[in-house]
Amino acid sequence: MPAQRPLTYQAFVELAVADLAVVGLVLKGSQAHDGMITEHSDHDLYVVLADNATTDLIRFAGHRTLELDLVIVSLAEFRTAGMPGFERYALARARVVLDRLDGDITRILAAKARLDDDEAFRNSGEWLDAYANSLYRSVKNDRDGHALAARLDAADSVGFLLELLFALDRRPRPYNRYLQWELARYPLPGWDTGALLDAVDRVSGTGDVPLQRSLFAQVEAAARRAGHGAVLDAWGEDLDLMRPR
Repeated sequence: MPAQRPLTYQAFVELAVADLAVVGLVLKGSQAHDGMITEHSDHDLYVVLADNATTDLIRFAGHRTLELDLVIVSLAEFRTAGMPGFERYALARARVVLDRLDGDITRILAAKARLDDDEAFRNSGEWLDAYANSLYRSVKNDRDGHALAARLDAADSVGFLLELLFALDRRPRPYNRYLQWELARYPLPGWDTGALLDAVDRVSGTGDVPLQRSLFAQVEAAARRAGHGAVLDAWGEDLDLMRPR
């Protein structure tokens, strides 16, 4: 008996399109990012079923091969996927393959791509405090001769910084793999993309203290404009260690 061929992306899409229980197909990952596809890229596909629908396609739930990964969810589950969560950026930049709901699948994805005002303000305040904490530790460790600790804290601060900058723009932070892709197509307002990426590279790699302080000066100005002065002022005199000399 010949071995069964693995299910291909195109073959599954044909099955799903023919099944009226399927109201949406959403492709995420590198296949949804122009220019990021490699020979190792698989197809990560959300299969959205009408609420309370029954379908034989459920047999493919959890399907995972080198070619095709499937996530099968109800419409209600799809609405809340990544809200909040690690999956949010993937869905924010996902590509609609099928939308049987007159654009509702597309609108759901668009909502995931934008933080609402309250969420953005709350998150950016929390990320600002986390960023300041790691920056402060890095600069203090450098001052006290703890070079490795200073570099590790600097590297930590970069992750918090990126979360903060994207939250200030009401966007989920992209995965590291897509950071340059994202900024090339959707720059952060008020930031020079090349200079920011260079600073992120140097700080995470070397813990460059003067650069960290220079970067903090820009962040402090942006954060105060966004209404986060109280978060910064809570650091009191410790701000002097973070600011440029």
